Amino acid sequence: MARILLIEDDAALSRGLVAALTAEGYSVDPAPDGASALMMASDEPYAIITLDIGLPDMSGFDVLKSLRARGCHAPVLILTARDEIDDRVRGLDLGADDYLLKPFEPREMAARIRALLRRPQVDPAPVIRVGKLEFDRSHHVARVDGRDLDLRRREWVVLERLLSRVGQVVSKDRLASEVFGYDEPVAPNAIEVYIARLRRKLEPDGPTIRTLRGLGYLMEEN
Repeated sequence: MARILLIEDDAALSRGLVAALTAEGYSVDPAPDGASALMMASDEPYAIITLDIGLPDMSGFDVLKSLRARGCHAPVLILTARDEIDDRVRGLDLGADDYLLKPFEPREMAARIRALLRRPQVDPAPVIRVGKLEFDRSHHVARVDGRDLDLRRREWVVLERLLSRVGQVVSKDRLASEVFGYDEPVAPNAIEVYIARLRRKLEPDGPTIRTLRGLGYLMEEN
């Protein structure tokens, strides 16, 4: 049974979500504010965390930042009434995995949780080395043979996903689902564009990104 930390200060909404998620077979621990949520997260290895941005004692962004700084790698689903793109980008950059805009149906929340739980959960190594490429998650730096790579946010995410599965085929659909938010519009060739940019930046000494037609992409060490 997956255990969920539900961080939500609206008591009525919290009770409703606890009931709905419990009916789905989850074990749910509600937290009404950021301080109690951080304390609970330090004591319990949750499978997933749902996080309201508008908390009474601190911003949900600060809670998220603190969770990630403490080494918490549980998927985080942000619950928010804010639809501004800057807020969404900020949350994703701080380590959120998905967004759900209020108001929402509990069954949609349950579907988002199921999708996040299907993703493989491993503690990522802070530095990945593949041939002459060094990819440092902690300091957000990537270098090829000592040369810094100028990577935009989504290029960084695509490269990270490929590096985490070196030698394995990663489908275009899977990359798109991990790079873009659930309800973000995605151009048909968006992933191809990011792959092309990465190839140019990795040349001539970095690892190779192969396209396997109909299957996806494969990163290989030169």
